[in-house]
Amino acid sequence: MLTGSDLLTKVKDLGDVSKSDLVRACGYVSTKKDGGERLNFTAFYEALLEAKGVSLGITGVAGIGKGGRKLSYVATVQGNGNLLIGKAYTALLDLKPGDEFEIKLGRKQIRLVPAGGSDEDDD
Repeated sequence: MLTGSDLLTKVKDLGDVSKSDLVRACGYVSTKKDGGERLNFTAFYEALLEAKGVSLGITGVAGIGKGGRKLSYVATVQGNGNLLIGKAYTALLDLKPGDEFEIKLGRKQIRLVPAGGSDEDDD
């Protein structure tokens, strides 16, 4: 199965062929139990998107939230006064339930520092 720049080059070289032929030529084919051929369209399109720099919800990839959406890095105060950070951000920092933070207030800013840590850590 071709990936990355090899996949992009092959797709470009093949030009205007059927989708089935394209998937087959790039190696995204497997053999069924009965000996028939199965074209793996999903794997092909995921590899194609990845080769073009689009990531599909792979966990642990910085800046990508649920469903592959890019994180906005903006939080909005809710109507009840709560400020919600969100699971995608805590996952990026590998935070676990029960992790504690000191709240440091400044002029129109809030800094969360791990309890017992220093606020001089790298970003």
